[in-house]
Formats: sequence, structure tokens, C-alpha cells
Amino acid sequence: MTNTVLPIQELKVRLSPGYRLLGLDIGSKTIGLALSDTTLTIATPMETIKRTKFKNDVARLREIVEGQKVGGFVLGWPVNMDGSEGPRCQSTMAFSRNLAEKIDLPQALWDERLSTSAVERTLIEADRSRDRRKQLVDKMAAAYILQGALHAM
Repeated sequence: MTNTVLPIQELKVRLSPGYRLLGLDIGSKTIGLALSDTTLTIATPMETIKRTKFKNDVARLREIVEGQKVGGFVLGWPVNMDGSEGPRCQSTMAFSRNLAEKIDLPQALWDERLSTSAVERTLIEADRSRDRRKQLVDKMAAAYILQGALHAM
């Protein structure tokens, strides 16, 4: 198993040409997903997984990895506003370890502070209804996180 959480630049180096990154915004009830293009330039919102059992969540992630030529993961890192790590970071790290046991791909963490509020603001400005915002926010937050990581690369 090669998985360790890598710095974002090293994740790029480990990625084979033609492969994509999958961005994850991991919540307690849902996982927002976004997919990069093969040039690692653009992040596109993909879908939101409604969390059930971990094995079901991983089965869906495996389908995406195999179907979309995913070569690595960028997980949103939910640090507190002051930069400290709280219980949500512990939960994300546990998810990362469990995911690594099931899907052997490199991972990087990316600061997700303000991603959801930035996306909410954009959706409100686009005059989306509350119900529609609820449907979109997780996968758009994943795209926001992944896009930030792509820019850093």
C-alpha cells in the first residue's frame, strides 16, 4: 500500500499522464465529488454521494476511479478558522486511512475553509432556490476545493 497523505506538489508528480484527480468534500451525511480534467487545470462538480455504510461509499468511489481514470484524491481538510485541527479533521483523517485500505491511490489534503460559504454565496447570487442550493452545494464545494489544489500545482 503506497498511501500516505502527500503534499499537493508530490501528488501531481505521482500522477500518471492522462489521469485525473477526484476531489472529495467529506461530510457526515454526504460526500461531494468533483473531477479534474486530464491536464489538471479545471475542476468540475460531479455528484453528491448520500452516505450510508462505508463499504457502499467506497464501492461508488471505486466505480468512479475505474470509469474516469482517477489517479489520486484531494480531500477537503476541515481546519478551524484559526487553523487548528478539530474533530472534523480527525474524522477526515479516519476516512482517509479507511479509503487507503480499500483504494490504493495517493491522497492530498487541501484546506477547505470557507468553501461551503463561498459556494452558497455564489448560488444565492445565481438566484437558486434553497432546495436547489441544497442539491448542489456539496459537489460544488468539492469543485472549489479541488480547483484550489489544482491552482496550487
